[in-house]
Amino acid sequence: MRDPYSTLGVPRTASEADIKSAYRKLAKELHPDRNKDNPRAAEKFSEVTSAYDLLSDKNKRAQYDRGEIDAEGNPANPFAGMGARGAYGGGQRGPAGPGDFGGFGGDDVDLSDLFEGLFGRGKSQQQGGARRGFGRQPPPQPPRRGADIQYRLAVPFVEAAAGRDQRIALADGKAINLKLPAGVEDGTMMRLKDKGHPGPGGNGDGIVMVEVGSHPFFRREGDNIRMDLPITLDEAVRGAKVKCPTVDGAVMLTIKPGSSSGTVMRLGGKGWTKKNAKLVEGKHERGDQLVTLEIQLPADLGPLEQRLDGWIDTARPREKFGL
Repeated sequence: MRDPYSTLGVPRTASEADIKSAYRKLAKELHPDRNKDNPRAAEKFSEVTSAYDLLSDKNKRAQYDRGEIDAEGNPANPFAGMGARGAYGGGQRGPAGPGDFGGFGGDDVDLSDLFEGLFGRGKSQQQGGARRGFGRQPPPQPPRRGADIQYRLAVPFVEAAAGRDQRIALADGKAINLKLPAGVEDGTMMRLKDKGHPGPGGNGDGIVMVEVGSHPFFRREGDNIRMDLPITLDEAVRGAKVKCPTVDGAVMLTIKPGSSSGTVMRLGGKGWTKKNAKLVEGKHERGDQLVTLEIQLPADLGPLEQRLDGWIDTARPREKFGL
């Protein structure tokens, strides 16, 4: 397998955020549902996912950087980095002579203890003076698991914000309830263990890419949800109680008398589920909904003009600009 950093196109110094961003971009580009005419897409998608799985795990990433595991997460070759010469240091030497092994001495060095320590083989196991170990066949590889199956799950904005469970149909014809992770975002990848294709070593996994839909008047801002709420002129002047939509349904919002356009009101706990937040009564903590008031004048200004005839507002709202 290729170096996971190269697979994701990031340097070894990349931060967790850089790795996550690169993965999401590649996952969207390579998703098989968007590359039905490209049979190589599924393979590349799997490579990218495997690379992200390794680098997003702090412990595995550190082990890989130290050369302790390979790109597939398997223990690295214990002899990696041992060249034919100078493996154990030493001064400058000429070409190796007969019986000379790299940076070791010649005829006066007995390598049997070294080989026995590495391979756990005593001299009684040697036959005919021939030292074994280097010619030994590697252990058989475990049976390969089945291939992963990629899914795309479209989630409405309000469902994702509230963290409501989703129903997803699998390739085997069964449907399951899928619990969305707190703080779910567009492009979030979820792994369904053993929900992939069968194989000699067990089933592969299901890889679900979440696509959060947009909304006609809600918009996400971190853990908060923003929206603009139109109110009439008389509601702004006199104050009123008006209905305001939220992702959980409409609530009553109290408008104070004399409210101006641009006034922001806060509805606590009506925002997006917070990532890594504690559970409160079995539910994840959520951000707030921020409501910006927008005063709308009536379409027919005639009656309003009559009422304002001869009245002039003496306020100077642009004075702070020096105007």
